[in-house]
Amino acid sequence: MKFQIKREFEPAGDQPKAIKSLVEGVKKGLKHQTLFGVTGSGKTYTVANVIQEIQKPTLVIAHNKTLAAQLAQEYREFFPNNAVHFFVSYYDYYQPEAYMPVSDTYIEKEAMINEEIERLRHASTQALLTRNDVIIVASVSCIYGLGSPVEYEKVNLKVSVSEKISRADFIRNLIDIHFERTTADLKPGMFRAIGNMLEIMPVSEKVIYRIEIENNKIENIIKLNAITREIIEKTNTFFLFPAKHFISTPEQSQRAFKTIKAELAMRLKELEKEGKNLEAERLKRRTTYDLALIREMGYCNGIENYSRHFSGKKAGEAPDTLLSYFPHKADGSADFLTIIDESHVSVPQIGAMYAGDASRKQSLVDYGFRLPSAKDNRPLKFAEFEARVGQTIYTSATPSDYEREHSEQIVEQVIRPTGLIDPVVEVRPIVSNLKSNENKKHSNILKNTRISGYPGQIKDFIEESQKAIKVGGRVIATTLTKKMAEDLSEYLKEKKIKSEYLHSDIKTIERIERLTEFRRGTFDVLVGVNLLREGLDLPEVTLIGILDADKEGFLRSQTSLIQIIGRAARNVDGKVILYADTVTGSMKYAIDETQRRRDLQMAYNQKHGITPKTIIKKIQDITDQMKTEHAKTVGALIELDKRMMAKDPQKLIAQKEKQMDGAVKILDFETAAILRDEIAALLKMIAPKKEKKIKNPRNKDLLM
Repeated sequence: MKFQIKREFEPAGDQPKAIKSLVEGVKKGLKHQTLFGVTGSGKTYTVANVIQEIQKPTLVIAHNKTLAAQLAQEYREFFPNNAVHFFVSYYDYYQPEAYMPVSDTYIEKEAMINEEIERLRHASTQALLTRNDVIIVASVSCIYGLGSPVEYEKVNLKVSVSEKISRADFIRNLIDIHFERTTADLKPGMFRAIGNMLEIMPVSEKVIYRIEIENNKIENIIKLNAITREIIEKTNTFFLFPAKHFISTPEQSQRAFKTIKAELAMRLKELEKEGKNLEAERLKRRTTYDLALIREMGYCNGIENYSRHFSGKKAGEAPDTLLSYFPHKADGSADFLTIIDESHVSVPQIGAMYAGDASRKQSLVDYGFRLPSAKDNRPLKFAEFEARVGQTIYTSATPSDYEREHSEQIVEQVIRPTGLIDPVVEVRPIVSNLKSNENKKHSNILKNTRISGYPGQIKDFIEESQKAIKVGGRVIATTLTKKMAEDLSEYLKEKKIKSEYLHSDIKTIERIERLTEFRRGTFDVLVGVNLLREGLDLPEVTLIGILDADKEGFLRSQTSLIQIIGRAARNVDGKVILYADTVTGSMKYAIDETQRRRDLQMAYNQKHGITPKTIIKKIQDITDQMKTEHAKTVGALIELDKRMMAKDPQKLIAQKEKQMDGAVKILDFETAAILRDEIAALLKMIAPKKEKKIKNPRNKDLLM
C-alpha cells in the first residue's frame, strides 16, 4: 500500500518551496539535509508531504517521549490509512545496574515496564516486517539492542483454517515463541486452553483469537472482543509474532551456554592473575547462578547482559536495534528515510548514549559483577547510527553546528502558512533596577521596562497571567529547577490560579495527559523546566514567562531561549516576557533573531495581504490509542443491559451470577472471570441503596 496523505489544506507560506527542495535533494541522493523552520511554520506537515512524494518507510526520531507522542498523533492524522506507530522505552521507572567503587555500593537493576507501551513496540516491529507504508515515531530508545529481526520474523506462526496440527503441538509452538499460558483473564502475549479450543491474545493488540481444533485440524478462527466476547469477524488466516523481541533457538541457547562458560573461565584467570580473588569469586558465583536459572527457567534478572552470546555476534559488534527492522538494499545500505526532529537536541542525545552506558558497564566488569561481554549489550555508537540510517532530514528552528556542517542542503522555512508572526518579546527586571551599564548598552531593548515600584518577577508574572487568562489564553512559565516549578505551581494555586507543573519525574502517559488537559483548559498555567521547549504544539498559549532569563547556561542559552519564545508563535496574541536583571549575550541574540524573523514575516504578510490567524488544532493525544478497551466495553455492556436494569436490576445481577456459577462448575474459570468483571461493572451503575440489597458475586474466591 502507498502513503496517502490527508490534506485539509494545501501547503502555503514557505512550505511549497521547502517541500520541493527537500524532495529534489532526496532524489539526488543527498545524505544530509536540514529543514531550518521556525516554530509553527508546519515542519511536520512539510515532512509529511516529503514522505508522500518519496514513498519510503520512515523513521522519525524525537528527543523525548512527550514530543514523540505528539508527533505520532500528528502523523496519524496526516496518514489515517497507513501504519503510523509509536516506539519509546517501555520503562515507567528504570534504575540501571551499577557499582560505585568509591563507596563500595552495588545497585541492582530495578524496572517497571509499561505493558501498553510494550504492546505498541511490538506493533511497530510487526508493521515493519509486514508492510511498506510505515512511519515509526521513536525516541532515542531506537538505538538500543532489540533482538534479531531475522529470528523474530523466522519464528512467527501463520495460523490457517484446515491446517493440520494437534492441540498439544499448537500449545508447544506458542510456548516456543514466549507466549504464557494462563487460566485467568488474557493479557497481550498470553493464551488459555479450554477443551479443544485455544484463545490467544496477540502481543500487539487487545483482541482474542479463538482457535477451534477438531481431529488434529484447525476448523475455525474467530476474532473476539476481549471483554464482551462479541464476534468481530471470522477469518481464514492470521499471523502470530513472538511475545518477546529476543528470540533464540535451542541450538543457539546451547551454543550460548558453551561460549559463556568459556568467557567465564578466561575472565577468572585474568582476575586471579591480577590478584582480584574477591572479584573472581563474585563473578563465578553470579554467572553460574544465572546460567542455572536460564537453563531451568529460560530467563534470569539481567539476561540482556548475555545477549551477545545468544545472538552469535562477535565481541564489540553493534547490536541489532529497531533500525535493523527497517528495509535495506541488497548491498546492506538503508532503504528508508530518517527524520530527526528538533535535531539540535536529538543529535547530541544520540551521540551521548554510548559513552554513559560504557562507563557504567566498565565498573561492573572491573569489579566482578559482570562478564566483559555485558558491554556489548549497549546503544549504538554515533558512527554506527550514522551508517545505519541512510538519507536523513534534520528539522529544527535552531540547527546546531553538526547539522550546518554535514548538510548538503539547508532549506529555510520562516513564513508560516497562517501568516502568524513571531511573538513580541519584552524584558523586565527580576527584583530591582537593572545595572546602569546594561541600561546604556541595551537601551533599545529596555526602554519599555517598568522600574519604579516594580513588584518583582513572580508578582508581575501573576498579574500578566491573570490578564491573559481573563481573555481565554493559556500561560506557560519556565523555571530553572524542578523544585522551583513545583513551588511556583503551588503558589499560583494559593492565588486561585489553576496551575500544574510538568517535569521529568512525571510518568510518560501522565505527561501527555497533562498537556492535553492544559490545552482543554482544565487548568490555565503550566509550569515546567526543560520539557516545555522543543516541539510542543500548544496553540492556545498567549503568554510565556521566562523566569531568571539572565542565568546564562544550558537552560538559558540562545538556542533554548529561541525555542521557548517559539512556544508563543502559534497564537496571534503571543507575547514573551524575559525576566532578567542583566541582558546576556544569549538574550540579545534571541531577541535580535526573533525581530529578524518578525520583519520578514510582516513584509510577506503586507505584500500578500495576509491577516494572521491563530492556529486551530484538534485537541487529541496518543493516550487515546494506548488505553485499554475496558471502558468502551463496559459502556457497550450497559447499553445492552440497560432495559433489564431499568426493570429489575436484581434479576439481571442474578442471571449473571447464575451464568458465572455455571462456568465455575465446568471449571471454565476464564468465562467466569469475565462474568465477574461484568457484574462488578453493573453494580457500579446501581444506586448505593440498591447495591446494598444485592449480594456480592458468589464463588469470587475461586476466581482470584
